[in-house]
Amino acid sequence: MSEPITLVTGASGYVGGRLVSELERRGRRVRCLARRPDHVRPRVGTGTEVVAGDLLDRASLPAAMAGVDSAYYLVHSMASRVDFEEEDRRAAANFASAARAAGLRRIVYLGGLGRGPGLSRHLRSRHEVGRVLRESGVPTIELRASIVIGSGSLSFEMVRALVERLPVMITPRWVSQATQPLAIEDLVEYLVGALEVEPVATVIEIGGPDRVSYADLMHEYARQRGLRRLMLRVPLLSPRLSSLWLALVTPLYARVGRELIESTRNATVVADDSARRLFPRVRPRGVREAIARALLNEDREFAETRWSDALSSGDTRGWGGESFGSRLVDSRSTRVARPPREVFAPVRRIGGDTGWYYATWLWRLRGLLDLLVGGVGVRRGRRDPDQLRPGDALDFWRVEAVVPDALLRLRAEMRLPGRAWLQFELEPEAGGTRLRQVAIFEPRGLTGLAYWYALHPVHQLVFAGMLRGIVAAVQQEDAADGGQVAGQPRATT
Repeated sequence: MSEPITLVTGASGYVGGRLVSELERRGRRVRCLARRPDHVRPRVGTGTEVVAGDLLDRASLPAAMAGVDSAYYLVHSMASRVDFEEEDRRAAANFASAARAAGLRRIVYLGGLGRGPGLSRHLRSRHEVGRVLRESGVPTIELRASIVIGSGSLSFEMVRALVERLPVMITPRWVSQATQPLAIEDLVEYLVGALEVEPVATVIEIGGPDRVSYADLMHEYARQRGLRRLMLRVPLLSPRLSSLWLALVTPLYARVGRELIESTRNATVVADDSARRLFPRVRPRGVREAIARALLNEDREFAETRWSDALSSGDTRGWGGESFGSRLVDSRSTRVARPPREVFAPVRRIGGDTGWYYATWLWRLRGLLDLLVGGVGVRRGRRDPDQLRPGDALDFWRVEAVVPDALLRLRAEMRLPGRAWLQFELEPEAGGTRLRQVAIFEPRGLTGLAYWYALHPVHQLVFAGMLRGIVAAVQQEDAADGGQVAGQPRATT
């Protein structure tokens, strides 16, 4: 008899992505339901199945649930441009009906803490989804959590962006509301453990050991980062004005920020300690440790998953204002009609005597300026003209990751008001390769933001030219090998 399948909805999101990785690590057979399977497949293990389906399309669900024993419901429509409460209600009803028809043994749902009258639309919708699932006839375990702290989570990104960018913060009353934050690692432990709890319809409140406010979180983040921050509290600033303000200085979309802020009028703390009895092996981390771990993990693959992953899988094309968490991104791609091995060849030779494929004199000028302020400049060159390995110095960069024919990531070591990376990604496409070049900058305060936007015109020129130069180098090598067909272009942007 084959092992039962665990279905995960919301695998492209922040929590779902972490959960799938943990289930895979524990040897469980996992299936992911996704509207865009091609967006999810590269993020999961080879043994995990990804199937197409949409919770708003009931007819797409029965096939996805065939052979499924348990399912995680980790989706919501808060970022929807239409009525997210109605969408959440329909999606939950469709899922509940399909789960009952398929004979599932349990559903695990992640909802939100909050009690009493006057709940925000967001929390009210979360509770309603839980009720719909519990009334499906399939035993449903609803875990209600407060804000989640982890590298890439919505709440952590908001706190981090505010503290990093604003030396003085005008803070409305919502920053004082009580919360009970939970580290992402502990949340995943609860979710996995819910597969072992007796399958009955129940609500379980979960949270970390500390009851704090958003202001407390910001103070603790600033302390760990060694930053001095002044907070001036004002009684005004409506949720709408606060959301627009957050959209200017944080990675939140205004509509997401508005719903998040409205939710902060409700205390989100644990009032029932049944989680301690049902999950005796979970010992939640405190706020200080949760933030420290989030900071430690922030640079590992630029955080394993991010809250914004589920909102869009689109590719930015040279727009200097794109946000990757609180990092700013210049991303552009092109299709090259050659296999990844041939496209990667000039990428791995970048820098040193080869140069930067466009306006190398500007790179050398930047290196001279770096030397004048005590930086490393470009005098280090590179260890080998043709090969790279993690840890190598490369002009004023350091090689952070190399995956042959697939990835090169460089971390800047020049003097900057922030941190920067330059990444090249290669993906096979029909008849060629998709080459994506991504420049990422994490500004330090207002000085960092001013630096990025002041140099934006130069970045547009240099980064676009560098991508074209790499493509030209591929074509030149191809022509030298006699492989170019006369009159046939090798790349398109």
